[in-house]
Amino acid sequence: MSSSTRERIPAAVLTVSDSCSRGEKTDLSGPAVAEALERRHFRVAVRSVVADEKSAIQDKLIELCRSARLVVTTGGTGVALRDVTPEATRAVCDRLVEGIAEQMRAEGVKKTKFAALSRGVCGTRGTCLILNLPGSPAGAVDALASVIELLPHALDLLEGKTEH
Repeated sequence: MSSSTRERIPAAVLTVSDSCSRGEKTDLSGPAVAEALERRHFRVAVRSVVADEKSAIQDKLIELCRSARLVVTTGGTGVALRDVTPEATRAVCDRLVEGIAEQMRAEGVKKTKFAALSRGVCGTRGTCLILNLPGSPAGAVDALASVIELLPHALDLLEGKTEH
């Protein structure tokens, strides 16, 4: 099936931010990521915001994996003490997909040296793929763009479509 006729893949976008979860700041990254996904093979079924709390992030990731094939997070991937998105993601994943996170960082450092400080990960939970993006709108969209071509194929493989 060609990509133009392919059914759109259900996705969810989770913004991890204390200030956005408290309503003190407007979430700009989540909508930017959702728009980027919609322009490709994805249908964003859910957008949500959660505080930088490991257990809250884990609970929301598990919930979102029940209704989406791809769960993309934005925020909480840096080195600040409250940045725990990678730890929460690792805790709910069956396996990590290190190459995707490596690709995002490799492309990111071409634009800013600070991309090397990103600790975002990518992993699987059942047939769902979870992808951590940086918290800034530009960084999140750029990181997603660097790997978005890989995601439909990875999801096919997770679903057992292994014939090439």
